[in-house]
Amino acid sequence: MITRIRDVRRAKGMTLAEVAAACVPATTAQTIGRLETGTRTVSVGWLNRIAAALGVEAADLVRLPDVIDLPVAAILGSGGAVAPRQPTVATPPRPGEGAIALLVEASQGEYRAGDTIWLDRLAPDAFGHALNRDVLLPRPAGRFLFGRLIGRDPGKLHVLPLAGGGRQQVIADPAWLGVATRLVRALG
Repeated sequence: MITRIRDVRRAKGMTLAEVAAACVPATTAQTIGRLETGTRTVSVGWLNRIAAALGVEAADLVRLPDVIDLPVAAILGSGGAVAPRQPTVATPPRPGEGAIALLVEASQGEYRAGDTIWLDRLAPDAFGHALNRDVLLPRPAGRFLFGRLIGRDPGKLHVLPLAGGGRQQVIADPAWLGVATRLVRALG
């Protein structure tokens, strides 16, 4: 099996020793190095342990033939763009469990036509995590409301639509909401 352990570790800025210490149970830097280079067989158990230590999904550590690596050409910092010290690849984003998307057909607020907004679906007990964030709320008859969650009362959410001149709306007891987490926009 061809892995991307080294690529992901370097992209996270971690040393072999740091990954080894973050594994549960902890292991040695030499073991992580052997797993990276393929001199030791990588089992599913090892993939899961290393993925948890790196804060990624185990699938992100496996090189699949139909997935294209995105090489990092430069790193933009306060002093401008500089070349990476060593070859690095960017890990493409993957939606999380239960994620949903919103396609933008007409510009509203800071969103432009053609954008795709990724949202994480939250249950009512987690609505507090979405305060002052852009959210998608289900409404009766297959309609939705998209706007900024500005307030929360027991059983009610206060949402300010993003369209100019929109008035605050109150939504009672939605079964779920989607909180915007990622914007996908083509430049050009």
